[in-house]
Amino acid sequence: MTTPSLEIVNLSVSFGHGRASVQAVDKASFRVARGEAFGIIGESGSGKSTILRAITGLHDGYDGEVMINGKPAPRPRNRDFFKTVQMVFQDPYSSLHPRRMIRATLMEPLEIYRLDRREARIAQVLVDVGLAPEFAYRYPHQLSGGQRQRVAVARALLLEPEILLLDEPTSALDVSVQAGVLNVLNALRRARGLSYVMVSHDLRVVAHMCSRIAVMTQGNIVEELTVEDLRAQRATQPYTRTLIAASPAAVTAD
Repeated sequence: MTTPSLEIVNLSVSFGHGRASVQAVDKASFRVARGEAFGIIGESGSGKSTILRAITGLHDGYDGEVMINGKPAPRPRNRDFFKTVQMVFQDPYSSLHPRRMIRATLMEPLEIYRLDRREARIAQVLVDVGLAPEFAYRYPHQLSGGQRQRVAVARALLLEPEILLLDEPTSALDVSVQAGVLNVLNALRRARGLSYVMVSHDLRVVAHMCSRIAVMTQGNIVEELTVEDLRAQRATQPYTRTLIAASPAAVTAD
């Protein structure tokens, strides 16, 4: 069997202690093949974003294993890890410094990792996400929400990672611009052979992006199904059926 790009084994995350302890994620397991887009769907508070934060090391006190290319992710996460795994957060404006030009934001990881051809890399990655190189000389407030999210994707791509973690990447955007960002992400995955883990509360978005989907509720992955199973409404769990019933557009083929 081919080694997966990412494998999560019995991942558990809790917050608090004693009677105040909350089990945010309970023994979650899944595998993501190289070049695959894997989705995690669930309501707010289901634990899906907590999984991404555990993968990145933002929640380091987890039980279980995070395996990258067949090897346990280091604790704490190191520079090599972040060359392989990058995350795109939900709110693009909060992840960009309001008083720094886009060029300065994009230059930072290149300087930290001492990469060469910095100006050329910045120009190219902006083109790759559908922005002109001149956008490097704008400030975040001069960009639309969709443009800011494209910059956030560009920053994640600068280190040429293999895995992108996408935490509700279009939920802060107007519906009219969501499709453009999702199409850019799809094109980038195909062109670069990236592996994606996308979390969302929007079944329609996940069905558009991903080939396999894990369904979460109350910290548990209750079902995993292919997008073909989803469209054929072959869900076995009542919670999944409820999600499908609430989003009929998601089961309509693109």
